[in-house]
Amino acid sequence: MNINRINEMTALERVGLTLQHKEADRIPVYPLLNGISRKLVNASYKDWALNADITAEAYCRVTEQFGLDAIVTLTDLSVEAGDFGQELIFPENEAAHPNFNNYMIKDIEEYSKVQPLDIRKGARMMEHVKLCDKLVKAKGKEYPIVAFVFGPLGILSMLRGQANIFMDILDDPDAVKTAVGAITQTLKDYVDALIATGVNAIMLDTLFSSQSIMSKGMWKEFEGGFVRDLAQHIHDQNCMVMIHNCGNGIYFDVQIEMMKPEAISFLHLPDDCRTREEVKEKYGHVTTLIGHVDPTWIINAPEQEVRAECRAQIDVYKKGGGFILATGCEYPANADFRNAEVMIEEAKTYGRYEK
Repeated sequence: MNINRINEMTALERVGLTLQHKEADRIPVYPLLNGISRKLVNASYKDWALNADITAEAYCRVTEQFGLDAIVTLTDLSVEAGDFGQELIFPENEAAHPNFNNYMIKDIEEYSKVQPLDIRKGARMMEHVKLCDKLVKAKGKEYPIVAFVFGPLGILSMLRGQANIFMDILDDPDAVKTAVGAITQTLKDYVDALIATGVNAIMLDTLFSSQSIMSKGMWKEFEGGFVRDLAQHIHDQNCMVMIHNCGNGIYFDVQIEMMKPEAISFLHLPDDCRTREEVKEKYGHVTTLIGHVDPTWIINAPEQEVRAECRAQIDVYKKGGGFILATGCEYPANADFRNAEVMIEEAKTYGRYEK
């Protein structure tokens, strides 16, 4: 491959090589410019989240304007829960969330309300399918399109509340598992519809698989087996599985064991690694690492500090491919774009591979 060809790489080619743990022309970059993209089309957060035409226009525009290397279709974590019947709140300038005063499951006896859904009747999930279809048709030949799906235990937490679920696990673990199973069955149909649009990967948010929420053994029991089946279902259709988890002390080991992901998007170091160098040595050849600039820090960080942080991560993770520079969670939706631009600049200059 000559230098002229390298300089002509599309984002799809660049990310493809990176996922194979090969060195492309440079490291790919994607600072999770999701909700903030609404600013480019002058849309309210609600309209951006609920109207696939608006969302697609915003994602295409932010990708083109900032030279991103991927499109990940995160809008909010309530997409699936809304279709299961959870009342949602749509603030003007932040992501939708459940009405915390009116959870769908109000007591342990109501877990039976969680039944497998016909996703064709799910307004938000089907709008997400529409979004992915539009993005694949508009940008799929140049950019990887990654469909974002909340994990089954996370969805259940939107219907019941995280603290309540922990109590219910103690009182009636089978009820919790049955509900997670029903959600997983629905997610299989959901990912089928997403994969049919031509997306390159499904990114599953398995937030509960981290020290900040529950033990490793508990996660394996109450979600691990379910997402193992879901990930296998995705892989069986020749679609990639990616993970997003911004929890503290993320469990890389058991998630890799259960889901065999092609990539993991993370914010904090895994529970079994003390340094970035250890993460690279232990997991850099097993899965592609996506991350992990702190999005809460980047809001007010001086530009030179952002450059230094990006370079520090590039220095550790760059060699041999398998690294995408990104924020560890969504770039703040109400922030200024400037520090995202800094990240992109560093990837495109300091992150180049010498040939």
